[in-house]
Amino acid sequence: MISEFRSEDGKACVLHLHDIPGGAKAFELAAKFCYDIRIELNATNVVPVRCAAEHLLMTEDYVGGNLITRTDNFLGEVLGSWKDTIKALEACESVLPHAEDLHIVSRCINSLASKACSDPSLSAWPVGGHAATKSSQGSGSCSSSRTPWNGIVTREAPTSALADWWYIDASFLGLPLFKRLILAMEAKGMKPENVAEALIYSAKRSLPGLSGGSTAARMTPGISISAASESEQRVFLEEIVDLLPMNKGVISTRFLLRLLRTAMILRASPSCRENLERRTGAQVEEAALEDLLIPSLGPSVETLYDVDCVQRILVHFMQLNQSAVTSSAIVDEGQSITSSSSPTPMAMVARLVDVYLAEVAADVNLKLHKFLSLASAVSDYARPLDDGIYRAIDVYLKSHPWLTESEREQICQLINCQKLSLEACTHAAQNERLPLRLVVQVLFFEQLHLRSSIAGWLFVSDRVENSQAPHANLALQKSSNVAIQADISEEQENDDHHVDVDDMRSQVLELEKECLSMKQEIGKLGKPRSSWNIFSRKCGFGVKSQSVAGGK
Repeated sequence: MISEFRSEDGKACVLHLHDIPGGAKAFELAAKFCYDIRIELNATNVVPVRCAAEHLLMTEDYVGGNLITRTDNFLGEVLGSWKDTIKALEACESVLPHAEDLHIVSRCINSLASKACSDPSLSAWPVGGHAATKSSQGSGSCSSSRTPWNGIVTREAPTSALADWWYIDASFLGLPLFKRLILAMEAKGMKPENVAEALIYSAKRSLPGLSGGSTAARMTPGISISAASESEQRVFLEEIVDLLPMNKGVISTRFLLRLLRTAMILRASPSCRENLERRTGAQVEEAALEDLLIPSLGPSVETLYDVDCVQRILVHFMQLNQSAVTSSAIVDEGQSITSSSSPTPMAMVARLVDVYLAEVAADVNLKLHKFLSLASAVSDYARPLDDGIYRAIDVYLKSHPWLTESEREQICQLINCQKLSLEACTHAAQNERLPLRLVVQVLFFEQLHLRSSIAGWLFVSDRVENSQAPHANLALQKSSNVAIQADISEEQENDDHHVDVDDMRSQVLELEKECLSMKQEIGKLGKPRSSWNIFSRKCGFGVKSQSVAGGK
């Protein structure tokens, strides 16, 4: 080329070779090889030199043992080492089109996938690169037990390494190569838990918002990661979400909700957000309250927290648990679906929704229809007690005093008075924010609770009375003198006991009369609020409730 372009006047000719793969360094090594100057190949430069040799047609047609053959042989040795293969694959990024055409990328990825899927305790692949000199993140890193705080490591093989020892090195690859490596590992049978661990590590490393305050503490020391642009982070997040294993439970619900929150901040695609919401809904019973408190974003923000997002998550959960809802609806209302020792996912979600409602109910901008929709998302059969939903409604009524009487009656329809505890009934009976109809129902069922308690006490006392009679007969057979004294004392005790029983039975009859009176008054509702004082004095609720509470 120099001889062709040399000018006739003898001036020096300057050539610009812009299309040489690997640039000036690769061309320099190829030129030295042509002049029998010794060159040193390593895992970092072998890929660019191989691509440059292909471009320069340095084949066996010109001379035996040409540069293409030399680099191919050396590349085969490189692929035998995990550390060198990682370096070679990283070098492919600078000459990616040429490396793809020569199948170097696929060879490196297949080699890495095979090593990562094999048993490291048997193969003892030499872990190197980033993983051998950096501390690991999370559980499952094979180098965490050998890497001291000062970063000095030993060179012995990780014979007791875990199956996910590879993900630290893999996270330093570019997104396209990292994605191809993950897909290759899944195709070769990598466990979903290990794939998820690698994706979580890579996401925390590239998306600073995922790790919260502990990001700096868990980042790989000695490596400064330049902050990527918002668009780059958005693309990375969407790719990571697509790669997440579909298996339930391999990724914690807390991390899924952090991904969802980050997706909202980065304005990820609707399909990405829907994917995360669907995955979260499949295991939302494992979430905590602070995980669901996702701030509302966007120009038209009404509420402090994104209630609509939680609503969609609950819809996905209910769609996946329709069989549980159908079977629980057949159960009698007096029985709880959580009567077993361990609560069902439906009951756990119902409890979580009640706590979430109590937290967001204080927001004055929360509309009534959104509160009702969120509270009704979980079936009423999932709540063994309605104390949680009652507390949330009480907070909402306190924060929204401008609600009309009909609106308050509408929201209080969510409460099942039969499923309120005695403490909740006592609180509700004195709650002036509740509608009159609900207060009457609460008082009615509170009296029923008391009646059941008294009836149970009478049943126990009768059992005790019957069990005392045989003991008295045995005492009569032992000694006549002792029997006479025992009989006298027994008669005195029985007389006192019968007096107490008769008094208690009279109280039960009085409670039955009051319950009958309340049933009649419930049908006559519709009177103004001022008639409540007359009605309460008529039934004696104020005096009775205080006396019963004092007796307790």
